[in-house]
Amino acid sequence: MSSSADDRIGDDLMSYSFETSQVGALPVCGMLLGGEWVPGEGAASEILDKFRLTSIGQLPASSNVQIERMIRIAHEAFEGDRLTPHDRGRILDGVAELIEARLAAFVSVMQPETGFTTSDCKGEIGRTVQTFRLAAEEARRLAGDVLPVAGAPGQGRRLAFTLRVPLGVVLAVTPFNAPLNTVAHKIAPAIAAGNTVVLKPAGQTPRTACLLAHCFLEAGLPEGYLQAFHGGGAAVSAAMTDERVRYIAFTGSTEVGRIIQGQAGLRRTQMELGSIAFTLLAEDCDLEVALPKVIGAGYRKAGQVCTSVQVLMVHKRLKDEVETRMAESVAALPHGDPACEGCVTGPMISLADAKRVENWVNEATASGARLLAGGKREGAVVAPTLLTGIGPNMKVGCREVFGPVIGIESFSDLDAAIARVNSTPYGLASGMFTNRLDAAFAAAQRLRVGGVHVNETSSSRLDMMPYGGSKDSGFGREGPYYAMREMSEERVVSFTV
Repeated sequence: MSSSADDRIGDDLMSYSFETSQVGALPVCGMLLGGEWVPGEGAASEILDKFRLTSIGQLPASSNVQIERMIRIAHEAFEGDRLTPHDRGRILDGVAELIEARLAAFVSVMQPETGFTTSDCKGEIGRTVQTFRLAAEEARRLAGDVLPVAGAPGQGRRLAFTLRVPLGVVLAVTPFNAPLNTVAHKIAPAIAAGNTVVLKPAGQTPRTACLLAHCFLEAGLPEGYLQAFHGGGAAVSAAMTDERVRYIAFTGSTEVGRIIQGQAGLRRTQMELGSIAFTLLAEDCDLEVALPKVIGAGYRKAGQVCTSVQVLMVHKRLKDEVETRMAESVAALPHGDPACEGCVTGPMISLADAKRVENWVNEATASGARLLAGGKREGAVVAPTLLTGIGPNMKVGCREVFGPVIGIESFSDLDAAIARVNSTPYGLASGMFTNRLDAAFAAAQRLRVGGVHVNETSSSRLDMMPYGGSKDSGFGREGPYYAMREMSEERVVSFTV
């Protein structure tokens, strides 16, 4: 990147230095348009500190005119001189190095706008580094196949192969609950495959994405290859009406996903949508291994992860022991200010969501569930909550809680447990703890979900894995290798000699 890159940061980032600890004072978040940081042309909204519920900046909305300019610039960049696979890999590796070197700076931006604990912030940042490095490797080796056409009658003098070619402009719409790594899972494979990207980050957590975009500029990504706008559903719809957008990558609710898919028409999409994540504890499971993993997967990021353990299916012979041990452990989990050392569960993304989760817990107990731990709310912080005796007739058992709540259900045989998992409209991921191969294979074959993790929870994921769901949890797969194939297409080339 040229030496003038820092001159393009804009007023919102002008006083920012990655080497200082003053990142939290960043007043606003701008848009990245054609390589420059510019203000929006719509009404601004507040960016809140999720624990203190105080303003930490303004988020200006982008106008339709600005969004159209971004797409036009992205399309022109795609149609112009393209980066070579070597260039793409070098830039993506450079972004990884910048993020890794600026860990403290990213934590200080991410923590207030997400409410994540320090441990959760560092965990996501570390995973993001790996995501970029994986994408850099895949960028260098993306290739097609040689086709054995000479084996067809009369084709002995013919050669054929396939090329992987990029699609064009990718529209990436990302959520608040992974404002760095989910953004990376959209942008990195798109650029690695040779596309250009227009990003719409979550309005609750935009500053983290803006800092990531700045790293792209510093790593040498040419102008127009990555741009970012802000706004609500109307802004996304404005971007989608432009047919120059050839691929839409979305992570969010099933309801919004249906709207986006309906507008996409024949264009390709990747939808990572809602979930009710189950984890099963078979009669033979090792509770010393299982329970710490379940607790970790249920309450990190305040339970605001698509694969957070929401329903824990426990064999009836283990139910009493699991309830006793988990109740003691969950009640002792530190929660509150996410910046405090040792905090496990911080605030939810909004006061309204915290009140919703509190109401769902109260409705469950009024319908016969028993509260074993937590259940209290203070501001936007919901204490880590454990319920037992929940059922599919309760909201906590049939709708996505997306909060720090685990509900225990018991089962007597594996068929019934699998049927319960499959009874919901969702199918993102499930976990199962067992040492029996027959039970593990039955779960792997019969659970209608995108991922089955044996002796891990539903939330077990490595960034190299294919990640995505079935049914109302969406379709398409994240993971650089897999996403790059969705964000490119095969072109057959043949020669007769």
